[in-house]
Amino acid sequence: MLQVVDKANEKASSVAAEVLASIRTVVSLGAEQTLTQKYFDAVDDAKKHGLALSIHYVTDLHARVFFSILIVITIFGTLGPPLITIAKAISCSSEYFSTIYAPRINYEGISEPEVSPHDDIEFNDVIFSYPTRADVQVLKGFSARFQKGKTTALVGPSGSGKSTIVALLERWYELKKGDNNVGPRSPSEESSMHAHQLTAQNRGSISIGGHDITDLRLRWWRSQIGLVQQEPFLFNDTIFNNICFGLNGTQWEGEDEAFKKERVGYQTKVGESGIKLSGGQRQRLAIARSIIRQPAILILDEATSSIDVRGERIVQKALEEVSKNRTTIVIAHRLSTIRKADHIIVMHEGKNMEEGTHNYLLSIRDGIYAGLVHAQQLDAESAATTLTDEMASLQDLDRQHTTTSFKEQEDTTKVSKQIGFFMSVGRLLYEQRAHWKLCVPVVLAAMGAGCKLIPTEVLSSVMLAYMAPPASFPLQSWIFAQLIQIFTLTGERLKSRGDFWALMFFVLSLGIAISYLCLGYFSNKFSVYRRQYFQNLLQNPISWFDKEDNAFGSLMARLATDCKFLAELIGFNGAFPLIAIFNMIGCTAVSFYFGWKLTLVVFFSALPVIIVASFIRLKLEREFEEWNAKVFSQSSQFATEAVGAFRTVISLTMEESILRTYSELLKLQIRDALRKSAYGGQLLSTHEYNPQQFFVVYVAIVQGAQGAGQFFGFAPNIVAATSAANRILKSRETHDQKDTALRGGDELLQPEKKAGVKVEFRDVAFRYPTRDAPIYQNLNLSIGSGQFVAFVGPSGCGKTTVISLLERFHNPVTGTIMLNDHNIQDIEIRSYRRALSLVAQEPKLFDGTIRENLILGLGTGGQPEPVTDEQIFEACISADIHDFIVSLPEGYATVLGINTQSSLSGGQKQRLCLARALLRSPSLLLLDEATSSLDSQSEKLVQQTIEKLVSERCMTVIAVAHRLATIQKADIIIVFGESEAGRGSRILEQGTHRELLGRRGAYWAMVSF
Repeated sequence: MLQVVDKANEKASSVAAEVLASIRTVVSLGAEQTLTQKYFDAVDDAKKHGLALSIHYVTDLHARVFFSILIVITIFGTLGPPLITIAKAISCSSEYFSTIYAPRINYEGISEPEVSPHDDIEFNDVIFSYPTRADVQVLKGFSARFQKGKTTALVGPSGSGKSTIVALLERWYELKKGDNNVGPRSPSEESSMHAHQLTAQNRGSISIGGHDITDLRLRWWRSQIGLVQQEPFLFNDTIFNNICFGLNGTQWEGEDEAFKKERVGYQTKVGESGIKLSGGQRQRLAIARSIIRQPAILILDEATSSIDVRGERIVQKALEEVSKNRTTIVIAHRLSTIRKADHIIVMHEGKNMEEGTHNYLLSIRDGIYAGLVHAQQLDAESAATTLTDEMASLQDLDRQHTTTSFKEQEDTTKVSKQIGFFMSVGRLLYEQRAHWKLCVPVVLAAMGAGCKLIPTEVLSSVMLAYMAPPASFPLQSWIFAQLIQIFTLTGERLKSRGDFWALMFFVLSLGIAISYLCLGYFSNKFSVYRRQYFQNLLQNPISWFDKEDNAFGSLMARLATDCKFLAELIGFNGAFPLIAIFNMIGCTAVSFYFGWKLTLVVFFSALPVIIVASFIRLKLEREFEEWNAKVFSQSSQFATEAVGAFRTVISLTMEESILRTYSELLKLQIRDALRKSAYGGQLLSTHEYNPQQFFVVYVAIVQGAQGAGQFFGFAPNIVAATSAANRILKSRETHDQKDTALRGGDELLQPEKKAGVKVEFRDVAFRYPTRDAPIYQNLNLSIGSGQFVAFVGPSGCGKTTVISLLERFHNPVTGTIMLNDHNIQDIEIRSYRRALSLVAQEPKLFDGTIRENLILGLGTGGQPEPVTDEQIFEACISADIHDFIVSLPEGYATVLGINTQSSLSGGQKQRLCLARALLRSPSLLLLDEATSSLDSQSEKLVQQTIEKLVSERCMTVIAVAHRLATIQKADIIIVFGESEAGRGSRILEQGTHRELLGRRGAYWAMVSF
């Protein structure tokens, strides 16, 4: 039963994880209510199973309260709290042990000198399907030779299998010899083992120097490969350490400490997933991380897709130098980057259709490659004549570098005053006063245990039904005393009195069952705080999520533990201390009644010591818990980050260093936990009681003292719940941007049906809260209704920041942003965001069907807006993704789980996000490198769709782009660049494509490069 509850809680945690990890996408879609409701449904499911658990708990633990085992029950009564913990551990053990005892990956094999990484790599008739899409072949008899020391480029449409070749080379998946099934290499794909039965046609081999790569020692093989992925991942560490992670598995591993002190500027932290850097800056760091390991094989999977034209030229030149005498595999959609490749393979639907050099493939009439090149040609006739004469004047531009200066700021926010245990938990209990009636029987029972010592036979059964569980121990002692007394009787009176008191034991057990059922129901009502906590987290501004204390891993740890601590204290675990208190009071009263002399001796010799010592422990536990929570947050955040980037971890052979770091974080926690448990054991070892005369006094005083020990044994739970309650209450105090709107955004931003909006920045100054350097000072720009405007410029010059300000992820420091002559701060934020659609640089999809992902965020109040299949099909056709979707066995009903998403190419995910944006029919469409992962054919089709929408003045489009060919038809091209030192970025020039070329300025230089 506990496993069912845990599974339901895991589902809720999974929903929370993907929402918090993609918070910008969630906010831009206005999908907070939809996804919050999805989280609520998962929590309600857990609550339903939790209530069933309480019934199971009652019938299983309290249906056998009989006289024959009374002493055993009283002795083992104190094991209740540990048994709950043990039960939870047993519930988790199945999944835990199945993970740690899962079949180990065979890391052994041959390496140098038996095999050289500098030999040719050969694919021989490889047929491959992903386990999650076993009936869809990605590679269909692919054969190719990657020559040693040469650069081979892979080009072709999205989904043609280019990135799959990388996955097979990295041995994330394997073609096992003697077994045609395909086995995944990552933990997240272990659940797909059943799909192997459908992949019997997978076959072929991958070899280097005649040796199958499955025969190679795995870590050695991966250490020979330098991989730069399409979506680069950076760890929440310094720039220096992120680059040095590339040394793992090489002969230089561990030698970075000698240089660390000399690289002061490199000690800047990049934030979670590199959030403090632009996409281009993250990609360049990933390239540096791969180059530093001096790999024998270099794989670049769209390595320059997020880099601006000028930066790309510099990086490309460096890569060409690095690639000399090194086996290099380049995957690219931007064909200008692979013109100098020694060999180019053109792929389509899992097959290599054309091979040769750039010039040879261009000579093939009506060839696929020639068509792709033609689609990306840039109209630069006016720039083609006098480039050589003018290049000297641009040398200063070539020497410029994009600089970003930032450092962590001290958090100037006032630290909220900590609320005590009774105040914080009491405040939450008061909010649930509607359910206090469920507690009345328990409270009356506790009072009755001390006051109604010898009820009449008429009231006995009624009182016993309510005097449980808090009065169970004193009542057991009292009933036991009555049973002893009846042995002095004879005849029929002995039989009748014996039957009556035996019946009282049954009534007592029934009362306990009812009490625990009420308790279980009451504790499950606290799922409302779990729901509120998650909802309050989503209402924070984006700048709140940028703080290091609010990183994704930390938030997941809090969400998983805070409500759990609170629920346990208010629920079953919380009941035990209260029951213990009333037990102690009731037992003491019974003991005084039956033997006050002995009671005085025992009471004053033991209980005061326990109580005083326990109060001291409670104080120390709270201080320790604050430190412990910080350590736990650090280890959880680190583990979440490492597991989320497992492909980056294994490709850099970082497994051992990750485990070492994680172990160090846990050692601190374990060391203090052991010290804590030793101290707690000392406090609970003072049970020195020696009653001699009355058995009733013996049972009562033992249970009373044990009750006190039980109560203070819950000191860690009380402290943890106090901290959790503080965080839950504090989450209510942080709110999103205050909506002082006069009207809704629908009225202000869409005065006419299907019309774009006018955008204006007036003297806008902005800097990120976590950085010192300003991004803008006095930025002014104007965009007309229905215009197509493009932003270009070097990485880090503030192009994406404009998108963030328009989406209201952040607010300007000074100045105003106007839409249709209205200050965007005066517009209700949810209706405002409904008028916008954002396609971000890194596409984000959520667990659910393709259709659910497409309609996510549509409608109001968490209820989806009715959308016809025709509208969905039209949006997907415009984004060139419809044919791919219908080719899937379940079409638009295909579930995009974690495993399924990993088998989608970057281009396919980006087109799905683009279709989702178009389906919203926005007044303002924001494209942040939205076509960077698309092949030429898809990019051209999407471009035509955007141009059509703009020509019909259906929407205003703002596009951030590094591919200049995609924006040459823009109404206005705005070129951003660096201002004077310390003054951020500014607009260098603006105009149409031809106008800017005629000026021979910064834009002309980009085109020339």
